[in-house]
Amino acid sequence: MEEDLRIRRYSKKTQTEYVRCAANFVRYFMKSPDQMGEKEIRTFLVHLVEERKVSASVQKMHIAALKFFYSNTLKRPDIVQHIHYPRTGRPLPDVLSKDEVLAVLDAVESTKYRTIITTAYAGGMRISEACSLHCRGDIDSSRMVIHIREAKGGKDRYVMLSERLLKFLREYYKAARPAGLYLFPGQDPARPISASAVRSVFNQAVAKVGIKKHITFHCLRHSFATHLHEAGTDIRFIQSLLGHCSIRTTARYTHISMDQTAKIRSPFDLIEPSTPVQRGTHAA
Repeated sequence: MEEDLRIRRYSKKTQTEYVRCAANFVRYFMKSPDQMGEKEIRTFLVHLVEERKVSASVQKMHIAALKFFYSNTLKRPDIVQHIHYPRTGRPLPDVLSKDEVLAVLDAVESTKYRTIITTAYAGGMRISEACSLHCRGDIDSSRMVIHIREAKGGKDRYVMLSERLLKFLREYYKAARPAGLYLFPGQDPARPISASAVRSVFNQAVAKVGIKKHITFHCLRHSFATHLHEAGTDIRFIQSLLGHCSIRTTARYTHISMDQTAKIRSPFDLIEPSTPVQRGTHAA
């Protein structure tokens, strides 16, 4: 299975997750997977949902892993053809206001971590994308773009390079002088800083500011898209900047752009009764 995942060029993170999920399935029955079929898979999925009470995303990950394993590695696609992904709602994510973004950034004391978090917001990047930026070639000041390499799905893309961000990056570079490949190296200069370390610092800053919303690092990406939409940026440009395959994924930000929502007048405001309406009185 590991070889098949590498041949298909799945990301390392996906490889790790798929193998872990397949191992969970095998461990549950303690039987070789080629001796099991649809019945065992369904029993295992019921166990995940009703006993372990996993989230829909965790359930979907296990289903995707087992579909890959049986279809590609065991060459038995018939076993998983009737295993379907769960129906899930699409709750709107919490986003930070512009003032809240600035407050969180100000709460980060480390210049290095503040620069990483600022870069992620300014370019609408995933945490792994910000951590993996290269010193040379990725920050193109002549064209004012940032090159994001091998993002989700193995796709490259460009995002805008903010003039303010370029100033911050230059100040950081002069102070840190990263010697290796990565702009934000970890303890081992040959490797990028870990996403978990950046996520931990971000969570501490959010707690320090006292924001009560359910905010994760990925909310910076949601906030980036929402703020762009509120500023009037075309949804198709936002789709390109985020690297979304489908415009439907990007369109959800039209539902959380508060500036646009606040400008829409309720029909109740358009009703102007000719006479005051008093409670308890009814027309004949």
